[in-house]
Amino acid sequence: MGMTLQALADHVGAELRGDGDRIVERCAGIESAGPDEITFLANARYRSHLQTTQAGAVLVGPKVDCPDGLNCLISSDPYFAFRNAVIALLGFRQHPDPMEDNGAGISARAVIHPSAEVGDGTHVHPHAVVEAGASIGRGCHLYPGVWVGTGAVIGDDCILFPNAVVHEHCVLGNRVTLHAGVVIGNDGFGYATHAGEHHKIPQHGIVVLEDDVEIGGNCAIERAAIGETRIGRGTKFADLISIGHGTTIGPHCLLVSLVGVAGSVTLGHHVVLGGQTGVAGHLKVGDCVQVLAQSGIASDIPSDCQIGGAPAVSADTAKRNALASTNLADLFRRVKKLERAMDKA
Repeated sequence: MGMTLQALADHVGAELRGDGDRIVERCAGIESAGPDEITFLANARYRSHLQTTQAGAVLVGPKVDCPDGLNCLISSDPYFAFRNAVIALLGFRQHPDPMEDNGAGISARAVIHPSAEVGDGTHVHPHAVVEAGASIGRGCHLYPGVWVGTGAVIGDDCILFPNAVVHEHCVLGNRVTLHAGVVIGNDGFGYATHAGEHHKIPQHGIVVLEDDVEIGGNCAIERAAIGETRIGRGTKFADLISIGHGTTIGPHCLLVSLVGVAGSVTLGHHVVLGGQTGVAGHLKVGDCVQVLAQSGIASDIPSDCQIGGAPAVSADTAKRNALASTNLADLFRRVKKLERAMDKA
């Protein structure tokens, strides 16, 4: 259902400059939006599109000058305001009811152990398995192929997409989302090498995901050998991320695709790891650290800094190093030329 721009502005806490009676029905990117759609501008590199966009309205920051005739909603955080506009106009992703529903939201083809507990309003799809002693909270969705191990605990309003796995005794808080193929609590990579052979160390710990954690597709979070691997509340993972056993990741961190964190690492709060970053084992990364993509962290990192490169150094140094390395062949030729000239001197 559509909303007038005035109603939408009031809903997202923005100041309207333009036609408050204009109705928008959907959301779109600034290059493709049409007259019945709202878009946003949060990155200055797209500012030129304000001159050509066909959008019915644009969410912008307070310092952006909008062209005459373009309806603008002014917000101190236009990206967050656009997020709220998407919810207002389109809502959240809807989850289908299970096939062959038994009337209580559980498919007749799901397998739930008699000693397991399933909360009210939880939907369990075909071929999902909940083992003995497991506990599933209220309002959850378990898609086909989900496996919840013995004694695992899952809180309220969690979403486990197809083929997600929660191994025995692991704990998920409330509103946790596991995308397809996620594995929580597989054995940690722990071996004792003796006489040239690698001997497995039993992994008796667990994994704990705190409230509002979201894990992208095909990530793996290893259970601790002893104790726990913990992911702090509000932390979000993209796809294809591996977390080693015994690691603790603080609240509200962001890990981009293909990150690998070794065992016994501690990350503070609000840490951002760019794509393909690797963190060596037994290190401590402080609070609010931002790491450029393809970085390698090989030592402890203090709080409140930006780093990059392999091994990681300050972000400014890493950028200068990267720029200098783009023409190493020419630099090599110049050095050889100078060496020949010195030999002749």
